[in-house]
Amino acid sequence: MDAKLFTPIKLRDITLRNRIVLSPMLTYAADGGHLNDTHLIHLGKFAAGGSGLVFVESTKVDPRGCTTPRDLGLWKDEYIEPMKRIAQTIKHYGSVAGIQLSHSGRKARRSVPWEGRAPLDHCPGVDHGEEWELIGPSAIAHSAKFAPPRAMTQTDIDFVVNAWAQAARRADAAGFDVVEIHGGHGYLIHQFLSTTSNHRTDQYGGSRENRMRFAQEVATAVRAAWPASKPLFFRLSAVDETDWNIEDSIALGKVLKACGVDVIDCSSGGISDESINERPRGYGYQVEFASRIRAESEVMTMAVGLIVHSDQAEEILTSGDADLVAIGRELLHNPNWPIDAAQKLGIASPFSHVPAVYGYWLEKRASTKFGQPSTWQQGIHTDKK
Repeated sequence: MDAKLFTPIKLRDITLRNRIVLSPMLTYAADGGHLNDTHLIHLGKFAAGGSGLVFVESTKVDPRGCTTPRDLGLWKDEYIEPMKRIAQTIKHYGSVAGIQLSHSGRKARRSVPWEGRAPLDHCPGVDHGEEWELIGPSAIAHSAKFAPPRAMTQTDIDFVVNAWAQAARRADAAGFDVVEIHGGHGYLIHQFLSTTSNHRTDQYGGSRENRMRFAQEVATAVRAAWPASKPLFFRLSAVDETDWNIEDSIALGKVLKACGVDVIDCSSGGISDESINERPRGYGYQVEFASRIRAESEVMTMAVGLIVHSDQAEEILTSGDADLVAIGRELLHNPNWPIDAAQKLGIASPFSHVPAVYGYWLEKRASTKFGQPSTWQQGIHTDKK
């Protein structure tokens, strides 16, 4: 049986072995922006498990843009060499290595989730010294819990746009083949898009066209620094809790496509601490956004959000809702999800999609006669001393 989920897809000069993508998932395990063996173990198992594209978590282009003190960084060249080991490991197991580049803007400077995500007054380390300045499009705090950021000047904007480009250059030098710009979830680019956080009166504020300018400049700068042979993704919040809607995202998708973005990663929310209550969070609750942006912006999309089952993922692709599916917590639960999906979808030689060191033994496991009672189940097993 042929399944679209396991049909290779070519993005510029890069070919993914299947349409299964590990969504960028923060580990908050870095030290001073540096990765360590936690990241190697975390990411390596998803490549070995058969995912077509494995994304390194949100990696910051500017130390001020770190959400927490434990974020990964790519704001200086000394990060390149250690990153090579991650990219090489992912590719060694047959996956394509991707990395998401981000800046948290006014949502920066917080504790890690298991310490409450509390705003921090300051933070030692991570290149901040005693100060960790919050910046954003306007001097408007994310919520009453947060300190207001300093409104960015044109010099700040130019600096951060260039920081994104330089991080993309470093990602290429480290051996990554896909870069994703994080433009959603209430982080800096999203802050420029939303009238909730952007009250500027210059060329970056006011009209939708002006509020999209920063996103456009970042995408253009990254595309110029990133090899033309390699695909560029852009994650956006297709809708949020306040005023950004799907029609806005369709318009932005057209602009980003013209900037050289190849795939829109369609998520939602994050501009405020309020949840999007009108929309139940059931299976595939964000797929509709990927579908509309794909059809109306005429750009490839990646669907995300409670994609759990193999037949569900296959339906998303065969119905034309998206070109790729990104999976997060379900892959955390089962890093071998692609093998399980291949079996359930009737793919020929389902274990050939992973390295033989795993595939050989997992195939033998699958051929075991699990349906017949074992000696343990029959109650006749005797321990031998």
